[in-house]
Amino acid sequence: MRFQLLGPLSITDGCDVAVLPPAKPTSLLAALLIRPGEVVPTQRLRQAVWGDEQPATAKAALQSCVLRLRRLFAKYDIEEQSVVAVAGGYRLPADGDTLDLLHFRGLVADAAGAGESELPLLRTALGLWHGPLLANVPSELLHRDEVPRLVEERLRVLERVCEIQLTRGQYREVLVDLWEATRTHPQHEGLAAQLMRALYRAGRQIEALAEYRRIRTHLREELGVDPGAELQGLELAILRGDEPRGPAMEAAPLTLAPHVAPAVADTLPDALAIRGKSVPSGGSVVPGDGRPPSGPAHPPGPRLPHVPGFTGRIRETADLVSHLSGGGRRDGRTDAGPVIAVISGGPGMGKTALALHTAQLVADRYPAGGVLLPLTRPDGTPRSADEAAAELRSALPSGAPPGSCLVILDDVVHPDQVRGLIGMTGRGAFVVTSRMRLAALVATHGPAVLQLGALPPQESHALLVAVLGHERVAAESTAAHALTETCGHVPLALRIVAARLLTRPKLRLADHAAWLRRDLPARLALPDDARMSVPLTLDGALDRLPAPVSDAHLRLARLDGQITVPAAARALSVPETHAEELLERLLDTGLLDEEQPGTLRMNTLFRAHALHRAARTGDIPQAVIATARRALPSGAT
Repeated sequence: MRFQLLGPLSITDGCDVAVLPPAKPTSLLAALLIRPGEVVPTQRLRQAVWGDEQPATAKAALQSCVLRLRRLFAKYDIEEQSVVAVAGGYRLPADGDTLDLLHFRGLVADAAGAGESELPLLRTALGLWHGPLLANVPSELLHRDEVPRLVEERLRVLERVCEIQLTRGQYREVLVDLWEATRTHPQHEGLAAQLMRALYRAGRQIEALAEYRRIRTHLREELGVDPGAELQGLELAILRGDEPRGPAMEAAPLTLAPHVAPAVADTLPDALAIRGKSVPSGGSVVPGDGRPPSGPAHPPGPRLPHVPGFTGRIRETADLVSHLSGGGRRDGRTDAGPVIAVISGGPGMGKTALALHTAQLVADRYPAGGVLLPLTRPDGTPRSADEAAAELRSALPSGAPPGSCLVILDDVVHPDQVRGLIGMTGRGAFVVTSRMRLAALVATHGPAVLQLGALPPQESHALLVAVLGHERVAAESTAAHALTETCGHVPLALRIVAARLLTRPKLRLADHAAWLRRDLPARLALPDDARMSVPLTLDGALDRLPAPVSDAHLRLARLDGQITVPAAARALSVPETHAEELLERLLDTGLLDEEQPGTLRMNTLFRAHALHRAARTGDIPQAVIATARRALPSGAT
């Protein structure tokens, strides 16, 4: 006799199948079989059988339910599968011959490293699933906590099966499985990506793009988020007519290890520290080195670091990918100079993260690799053009074809730092990041220009979901909104908040938001990494400015809402012409945002920092600060 758990709970002798009735002993049996051979605590079993409405004599009731279960075993002549009472709970011994779940896991383990036999073994494992999981088990706890985990095990095997078939070119054969799976699990991005690749490679481009639109619409309507970077990259590849790539691990064997939430080290930029600065990243990143480049062989070029968990900047990513992929060639000439793009924005807005993320998406266009060249020292002083040129020459791969390398010039302070470097890669590409708008460089070289401000609220929410998971964020949707508002929708601040919450899974979002507001923005920092600090980042940005400009920023923080030239002149006690010049400087550094010509606004988080800094230096009277701070986000004090 064998228990069948992967479907309606039943008992079979290999020929006949007895589906158990939806009763309390059935719930008890399911709770024991889901943890085969393990001691399941009595409290857990009582919760599985009765839920929150447990009988007054719960201990005796559970013993009675165990007795009924043993009678059920005797009815089907399986007394050898007895329920064993142990200290603190009960256990039910099982193995691959007596429980289909263990048989399934054994087949999956055997398939790992089985070569040509992997696919048939995984197909056999999937064949053990029959019908809705635990459809006859009336336990809310098991359907809430255990069924999703078991379904995820099956989906991982199904994804592996489909990936093997895609790798072998069986595009049409895999479509049946993928159509069914994506309709059963309409928000599963991995399956949707596989279906898009299968359709495109089968010559059905329109249907592949329609599948992207389907899951994008579903995610927006149901969750309020956009698809992750893998799906976005696939859509861009299909639109460009490129070969869409599978995941970088597509050839790796499948193992059913327990799911572990990403560690903080995977979501924070420890590995992405670039000469004293960190990369505030915000879903998954499509790898840029998953396929060998075509064309003449040349020494492999350097690889740019990946940005783990990049989320948001959807429009900017699409524009930058298009430009770097050839969309920036307005005249169609093949002998044109390098493609140039400038990404500017205030501190903590994720300029470097966007540049690195996009570089991975266009890696096929630049097979010689990429170079990341910081143009500011850790102390904030700019590097000279000669020093940067010498380092770039030594970093560029030798023997690479002209135009096959992408260079990121990070944290540029002045256009002169860039002008002498452009052209060193032939017809390659340069992505320039800067807190300044570099208007003089734009005037002379006409690059694509991307100005990054705070994230849209929808993308801020998506960033929290990407790190913390949909369930935790959805459980406190109001608090999540308050957190993003408190962070001013600044990516660095959101990353810090998400990281602290990730390391404290029992901390409520509402409690964390209240804690932040009691000392904003000083608490937007991580104690184990000085680079992950909003106060230090903003202090560094102000320290790099001339004193009159930084002082103006602090004094303008007393203004609530819109900032106009007359209002700034009164706050700064200067003529309007002088006030206009100072506003232009602050706008150029990203510390102010332009709502419309003549009307500016300070990000709420930047304003909170300015008020705190002004209070420390005594530049603004305490009465003024107290009045202005009432307008800070979500009542911050």
